[in-house]
Amino acid sequence: MENKETVVHGPGLMGGITGLAKNLFGLVVSRVELAALEMTEVRNHAIELVAIFAMAVLATWFALAYGTATIVALAWDEMGWKILLVMFIVFLVITGILVAKGLSMLKQGKLAFPETMKELRNDRDMLM
Repeated sequence: MENKETVVHGPGLMGGITGLAKNLFGLVVSRVELAALEMTEVRNHAIELVAIFAMAVLATWFALAYGTATIVALAWDEMGWKILLVMFIVFLVITGILVAKGLSMLKQGKLAFPETMKELRNDRDMLM
């Protein structure tokens, strides 16, 4: 009886390259899917930010028109031109508060892609 040894060869260079290409393609597809999922969330936050800004502008104009006219008419005999300065300061403070609200939304990262960026950093670290 002859002793036959079975030699198993690896997939070879082309098989390895093909496997690498399939894995790389799968990785790219999964990252694109993750980015698309986060894009819907970012879109919702962007719409919310635009709506807040639009409401702030509208509220500022209505407040400016009605409030200023009423207060100036009532206080003009007492304060004269100084009432206009007081009204300016009041509306400046309101505008500052609304701008701070919008900036806080941006600083919270609600318009970012945190999970996608984390996965891309992990991929980069793994490949290097």
